[in-house]
Amino acid sequence: MKRLLLTLLLALPSIIASAMEWFDGTHPITYSLPSDAYPVVTTALEMWKDDMRQVTGRVPVAASNPTIVISQGKGSDDGFRISVRNGQIHIDGHNARGTAYGILELSRLAGVSPWIWWGDLVPEKKERLALSDDFSMEHTPSVVYRGIFINDEDWSTRPWSCKNFAPGPDGLIAAQTYKKIFQLLLRLRANTIWPAMHEGTTAFFQTPGAKAVADSCGIVVGTSHCEPLLRNNVGEWNSAERGRFNYRTNREAVQQYWTERLQEIKGTQNHIFTIGMRGIHDSSMEGYQTDQEKFDGLQQVVNDQQELLKTHVGDPSSLTQMFVPYKEVLQLYETGLKVPDYVTLMWCDDNYGYMTRYSDAREQQRQGGGGIYYHLSYWGRPHDYLWLTTTQPGLIYNEMREAYDHNVRKLWIANVHDVKVAGYDLELFLDMAWDINSVCASTLNRHYQAWLCRQFGTEAGNRLFPAMHDFFRLCGERRPEFMGWTQVELDKKKYHRGLSPVDSIGMTAREAAARLADFERIKAIVNDSRSCVRSELADAFYAAIEYPVYAAAAMSRKILSDSAESHRAYKEIQSLTAHYNALQHGKWRGLMDAAPRQLPVFADVRGSRFAAEDTDIVTLVAAADYLQASAGTEPVEMLGHSMKAIRVPKGASLTYRFRIEREGDYVLTTALIPTHAVDAGDIRYSVTVDDTPAVVWSLKEPYRSEEWKRNVLRAQALRHQKVHLSAGSHQLTIQALEDHIVVDQWKLSVATR
Repeated sequence: MKRLLLTLLLALPSIIASAMEWFDGTHPITYSLPSDAYPVVTTALEMWKDDMRQVTGRVPVAASNPTIVISQGKGSDDGFRISVRNGQIHIDGHNARGTAYGILELSRLAGVSPWIWWGDLVPEKKERLALSDDFSMEHTPSVVYRGIFINDEDWSTRPWSCKNFAPGPDGLIAAQTYKKIFQLLLRLRANTIWPAMHEGTTAFFQTPGAKAVADSCGIVVGTSHCEPLLRNNVGEWNSAERGRFNYRTNREAVQQYWTERLQEIKGTQNHIFTIGMRGIHDSSMEGYQTDQEKFDGLQQVVNDQQELLKTHVGDPSSLTQMFVPYKEVLQLYETGLKVPDYVTLMWCDDNYGYMTRYSDAREQQRQGGGGIYYHLSYWGRPHDYLWLTTTQPGLIYNEMREAYDHNVRKLWIANVHDVKVAGYDLELFLDMAWDINSVCASTLNRHYQAWLCRQFGTEAGNRLFPAMHDFFRLCGERRPEFMGWTQVELDKKKYHRGLSPVDSIGMTAREAAARLADFERIKAIVNDSRSCVRSELADAFYAAIEYPVYAAAAMSRKILSDSAESHRAYKEIQSLTAHYNALQHGKWRGLMDAAPRQLPVFADVRGSRFAAEDTDIVTLVAAADYLQASAGTEPVEMLGHSMKAIRVPKGASLTYRFRIEREGDYVLTTALIPTHAVDAGDIRYSVTVDDTPAVVWSLKEPYRSEEWKRNVLRAQALRHQKVHLSAGSHQLTIQALEDHIVVDQWKLSVATR
């Protein structure tokens, strides 16, 4: 041991000597920048300079013989290379955006979190910054366009912006707010925005300075699936002036409406054009009745839009366009709609994180490639989740990895109601879009743990990880917004506002007790970890960790406890939320709403009825606890009730051994992740017990059917079969008969008569 220590001490001077120091504790960092740098580069430079001011106490200065040399390439991708050469750090961007990302990578290397502003993560002071003299890193993005859709902003981004951060008219998300959003996107290596577009929100192109701010940050502006040619129909179509938004009866006015925007943006850069058409409020296209009429009408719209783009902007094949086969549009597309080969096909999840379609073998060869529109928050049936962001990281990984493997690599957009609340889930999504190999199924735990350590320090992050891992498990079993087992958009004659009341909560008393105990244990760990966090990060810790954990725990207590405890939990949520909105001397006032849309689950009310008491469970087995697995099967961390669900490719199987003490009739329940048939076919698996004939099950459910609703609310698709078993040892085999099968758990219960 002494000899090893002596060796290390003797080697230390050479280790220090071989390092390239870029801050020496005394002098400001120096840099050089090309005179023709694009605005996005100068924007990133100013962000980096302020980062370094906070880290070193000194603002970097330009110099003729600098420590950091920045060069801006003219390539087509957003990549960059950082290397130490001849005693200098060289940042070589493949293009302007890549140069900006490279500059901000230096902030990461200095310990600055991308959430420095949005997360109130004050950087730790450094007396020295150094890289090894052979340091080199290079990145090229995996997905061309990577970004977010600000949606359902009514209870967070919009009121916070117009009433607090950038006060102005009701509904205006000002350019100052968009600038902060765009700066976060730059730090997360994203480049695309679909702006907020709800009724009551000022349209992006009518927001003074918004497009200029986007350009200064290198952000590409597109629009959602129901907003063709950069128009915001809810905010910009005036029926009193223009007539009905009906292409069949009012085609000239609709074309003029689109033409106005195309003429407005002609000659400018950074746009993605959505093509196709739906109703103003994301409904079916107005004026067409039969399937054939809808097909012919949509085909005419697509064809006419190509002519409009050609006339007013340029060669359509050279423009970035996207077509979203969503809801009834998917049916029309699969009937044979002709979408130009250069247009990107944008596939969607079912609004709850489970992808409904990927590009098939033919579509993977399209010039325009494929895209993904993925929800991290949602307003709609069976129930909203617009309060906390709790999608399991393993689900994001599983669906996006498979998308990439289906050559869906042109455009990835995450739906978020608020970027601050989206937090880790959003960063994971964008990390994968930037570098698909930045995380894999077996390193998700490590990725999340590293994120916690980066945000709050190594000791705190390591302490927090087991608790936050369990937090994602509990939220996977039931999101906080789903605790009432209620639904929205129901019959308004039967239910007030079409909202079912909190009643039977779909959980047994035993499950409820376990859930409450788990949350108390998690809270204790969070409370204990707080002491390890630097004092200047207290607000950051509260917003990202304490609030979601304590509020979700209180929501569970509110629904699952007796009336007195339920009321206390309700009051606790109000208190927690008031504290959140007071953080940083009111910086976030108006951002957190503990009752979006005032749904019944958020009211001062408890659940009145538990589900029946479970039948006697003989055994409950996590999918990962198999005896044998075929080649190609893969455990996915932080996915499912088991938190390690197994991806099972077509033809592969999982085998288990179990013992029964008493002969009798049992119910075998298999629990799978409620994925969809992403190739428009079926999604089947088989279950075989011993030598009995295999039982074949299908997970395919009609969209918005009652079974599909139950599946997304509990995050499992269950299939039950009766089996008669003798006492002794038995074998169970689960085999995937289609792709996209993910097994979570199985259990055996005593059958009831």
